[in-house]
Amino acid sequence: MRPVQYNTNLKMVDLPEGHTGEGFFATSLNNVIGLARKNSIWPLPFATSCCGIEFMATMAAHYDLARFGSERLGFSPRQCDLLMVMGTISKKMAPVLRQVYLQMAEPRWVLAVGACASSGGIFDSYSVLQGIDQVIPVDVYVPGCPPRPEAIIDGIMKIQELVGQESLRRRNSEQYKGLLESYGIQ
Repeated sequence: MRPVQYNTNLKMVDLPEGHTGEGFFATSLNNVIGLARKNSIWPLPFATSCCGIEFMATMAAHYDLARFGSERLGFSPRQCDLLMVMGTISKKMAPVLRQVYLQMAEPRWVLAVGACASSGGIFDSYSVLQGIDQVIPVDVYVPGCPPRPEAIIDGIMKIQELVGQESLRRRNSEQYKGLLESYGIQ
Protein backbone atom coordinates (compact mmCIF):
# COMPACT_ATOMS: atom_id res chain seq x y z
CA MET A 1 0.00 0.00 0.00
CA ARG A 2 1.34 3.39 -1.02
CA PRO A 3 1.64 6.10 1.68
CA VAL A 4 -0.58 9.16 1.28
CA GLN A 5 1.24 12.46 0.76
CA TYR A 6 -0.22 15.87 1.42
CA ASN A 7 0.70 19.16 -0.18
CA THR A 8 2.19 21.20 2.66
CA ASN A 9 3.11 24.23 0.53
CA LEU A 10 -0.35 25.77 0.69
CA LYS A 11 -0.54 29.53 1.11
CA MET A 12 -3.57 31.09 2.72
CA VAL A 13 -4.88 34.30 1.15
CA ASP A 14 -6.53 36.92 3.30
CA LEU A 15 -10.11 37.91 2.60
CA PRO A 16 -10.63 41.37 1.12
CA GLU A 17 -11.58 44.06 3.60
CA GLY A 18 -15.25 44.17 4.50
CA HIS A 19 -15.89 40.59 3.39
CA THR A 20 -15.63 38.42 6.46
CA GLY A 21 -17.71 35.70 7.96
CA GLU A 22 -17.99 32.01 7.41
CA GLY A 23 -19.86 30.89 4.30
CA PHE A 24 -19.94 34.38 2.78
CA PHE A 25 -19.50 34.95 -0.94
CA ALA A 26 -20.52 37.69 -3.32
CA THR A 27 -21.94 37.31 -6.82
CA SER A 28 -24.69 38.80 -8.93
CA LEU A 29 -28.25 37.54 -9.01
CA ASN A 30 -27.88 36.97 -12.78
CA ASN A 31 -25.07 34.48 -12.16
CA VAL A 32 -26.96 32.55 -9.48
CA ILE A 33 -30.14 32.27 -11.53
CA GLY A 34 -28.15 31.44 -14.67
CA LEU A 35 -26.37 28.63 -12.83
CA ALA A 36 -29.66 27.23 -11.54
CA ARG A 37 -31.35 27.45 -14.94
CA LYS A 38 -28.54 25.92 -16.96
CA ASN A 39 -28.25 22.89 -14.68
CA SER A 40 -31.96 22.13 -14.53
CA ILE A 41 -33.21 22.28 -18.12
CA TRP A 42 -36.46 20.40 -18.70
CA PRO A 43 -36.63 19.34 -22.35
CA LEU A 44 -39.84 18.83 -24.31
CA PRO A 45 -39.05 16.39 -27.14
CA PHE A 46 -40.99 17.02 -30.35
CA ALA A 47 -39.74 14.04 -32.35
CA THR A 48 -41.19 12.93 -35.66
CA SER A 49 -38.54 10.83 -37.43
CA CYS A 50 -35.15 9.15 -37.17
CA CYS A 51 -33.68 12.02 -35.11
CA GLY A 52 -36.11 11.00 -32.37
CA ILE A 53 -34.51 7.54 -32.29
CA GLU A 54 -31.07 9.15 -31.87
CA PHE A 55 -32.51 11.25 -29.04
CA MET A 56 -33.73 8.05 -27.35
CA ALA A 57 -30.17 6.74 -27.55
CA THR A 58 -28.94 10.00 -26.03
CA MET A 59 -31.32 9.59 -23.08
CA ALA A 60 -30.34 5.93 -22.54
CA ALA A 61 -27.71 4.69 -20.13
CA HIS A 62 -24.71 4.78 -22.49
CA TYR A 63 -24.85 8.53 -23.17
CA ASP A 64 -27.05 9.54 -20.20
CA LEU A 65 -28.30 13.06 -20.87
CA ALA A 66 -29.27 13.23 -17.19
CA ARG A 67 -25.63 14.11 -16.42
CA PHE A 68 -26.40 17.57 -17.76
CA GLY A 69 -29.41 18.27 -15.57
CA SER A 70 -31.96 17.13 -18.15
CA GLU A 71 -33.18 14.14 -16.17
CA ARG A 72 -36.85 14.92 -16.45
CA LEU A 73 -38.44 14.84 -19.88
CA GLY A 74 -41.65 16.76 -19.86
CA PHE A 75 -44.53 16.24 -22.23
CA SER A 76 -46.48 19.23 -20.98
CA PRO A 77 -45.37 22.52 -22.59
CA ARG A 78 -46.23 24.52 -19.46
CA GLN A 79 -43.61 22.68 -17.41
CA CYS A 80 -40.74 22.66 -19.92
CA ASP A 81 -38.25 25.31 -20.94
CA LEU A 82 -36.40 23.66 -23.87
CA LEU A 83 -38.27 22.63 -27.01
CA MET A 84 -36.26 20.01 -28.88
CA VAL A 85 -37.62 19.68 -32.43
CA MET A 86 -36.30 16.52 -34.07
CA GLY A 87 -37.19 15.27 -37.52
CA THR A 88 -39.28 16.28 -40.50
CA ILE A 89 -41.94 18.91 -39.87
CA SER A 90 -44.69 19.09 -42.44
CA LYS A 91 -46.41 22.37 -43.25
CA LYS A 92 -49.62 21.00 -41.72
CA MET A 93 -47.74 20.35 -38.49
CA ALA A 94 -46.21 23.85 -38.34
CA PRO A 95 -49.23 25.45 -36.56
CA VAL A 96 -49.15 22.66 -33.97
CA LEU A 97 -45.42 23.22 -33.36
CA ARG A 98 -46.02 26.95 -33.03
CA GLN A 99 -48.87 26.35 -30.56
CA VAL A 100 -46.64 24.10 -28.44
CA TYR A 101 -43.97 26.82 -28.44
CA LEU A 102 -46.49 29.48 -27.39
CA GLN A 103 -47.78 27.28 -24.56
CA MET A 104 -44.32 27.13 -23.00
CA ALA A 105 -43.67 29.62 -20.22
CA GLU A 106 -40.86 32.16 -20.50
CA PRO A 107 -37.93 31.77 -20.50
CA ARG A 108 -37.93 29.18 -23.26
CA TRP A 109 -35.32 27.96 -25.68
CA VAL A 110 -35.47 25.95 -28.93
CA LEU A 111 -33.05 23.30 -30.20
CA ALA A 112 -33.43 22.20 -33.84
CA VAL A 113 -32.00 18.67 -34.10
CA GLY A 114 -31.04 17.28 -37.49
CA ALA A 115 -31.12 18.43 -41.07
CA CYS A 116 -34.91 18.12 -41.44
CA ALA A 117 -35.76 20.38 -38.50
CA SER A 118 -33.01 22.84 -39.46
CA SER A 119 -33.54 23.10 -43.23
CA GLY A 120 -36.03 20.51 -44.48
CA GLY A 121 -33.24 18.03 -45.14
CA ILE A 122 -33.53 15.98 -48.31
CA PHE A 123 -37.27 16.62 -48.47
CA ASP A 124 -37.44 19.69 -50.71
CA SER A 125 -41.14 19.32 -51.44
CA TYR A 126 -44.33 21.33 -51.18
CA SER A 127 -45.41 19.57 -48.00
CA VAL A 128 -42.26 19.84 -45.85
CA LEU A 129 -41.38 22.95 -43.87
CA GLN A 130 -37.89 24.07 -44.93
CA GLY A 131 -36.67 24.79 -41.41
CA ILE A 132 -38.59 25.40 -38.21
CA ASP A 133 -37.13 28.89 -38.01
CA GLN A 134 -39.88 29.87 -40.44
CA VAL A 135 -42.46 29.55 -37.64
CA ILE A 136 -40.54 29.83 -34.33
CA PRO A 137 -37.17 31.34 -33.34
CA VAL A 138 -34.36 28.78 -32.92
CA ASP A 139 -31.49 29.17 -30.45
CA VAL A 140 -29.20 26.27 -31.41
CA TYR A 141 -29.01 24.04 -34.50
CA VAL A 142 -27.62 20.49 -34.32
CA PRO A 143 -26.40 19.31 -37.74
CA GLY A 144 -26.56 15.75 -39.02
CA CYS A 145 -28.84 13.32 -40.75
CA PRO A 146 -29.47 11.94 -38.18
CA PRO A 147 -27.05 13.52 -35.72
CA ARG A 148 -25.09 11.22 -33.43
CA PRO A 149 -25.90 11.31 -29.71
CA GLU A 150 -22.63 13.16 -29.15
CA ALA A 151 -23.86 15.96 -31.41
CA ILE A 152 -27.15 16.17 -29.50
CA ILE A 153 -25.22 16.37 -26.23
CA ASP A 154 -23.07 19.14 -27.75
CA GLY A 155 -26.27 20.99 -28.68
CA ILE A 156 -27.55 20.66 -25.10
CA MET A 157 -24.22 22.00 -23.82
CA LYS A 158 -24.48 24.99 -26.19
CA ILE A 159 -27.98 25.66 -24.84
CA GLN A 160 -26.58 25.46 -21.30
CA GLU A 161 -23.92 28.04 -22.18
CA LEU A 162 -26.58 30.31 -23.64
CA VAL A 163 -28.87 29.88 -20.62
CA GLY A 164 -26.05 30.42 -18.11
CA GLN A 165 -24.89 33.65 -19.75
CA GLU A 166 -28.32 35.10 -20.47
CA SER A 167 -29.25 38.20 -18.54
CA LEU A 168 -32.48 38.23 -16.56
CA ARG A 169 -33.49 41.36 -18.42
CA ARG A 170 -32.79 40.06 -21.95
CA ARG A 171 -36.31 38.72 -22.35
CA ASN A 172 -37.69 42.20 -21.67
CA SER A 173 -35.34 43.95 -24.11
CA GLU A 174 -36.57 45.72 -27.23
CA GLN A 175 -34.38 43.45 -29.39
CA TYR A 176 -36.02 40.28 -28.03
CA LYS A 177 -39.50 41.77 -28.35
CA GLY A 178 -38.65 42.73 -31.94
CA LEU A 179 -37.55 39.14 -32.65
CA LEU A 180 -40.84 37.74 -31.35
CA GLU A 181 -42.82 40.34 -33.28
CA SER A 182 -41.02 39.31 -36.47
CA TYR A 183 -42.57 35.86 -35.91
CA GLY A 184 -45.97 37.37 -35.11
CA ILE A 185 -45.69 36.51 -31.40
CA GLN A 186 -46.78 39.07 -28.78
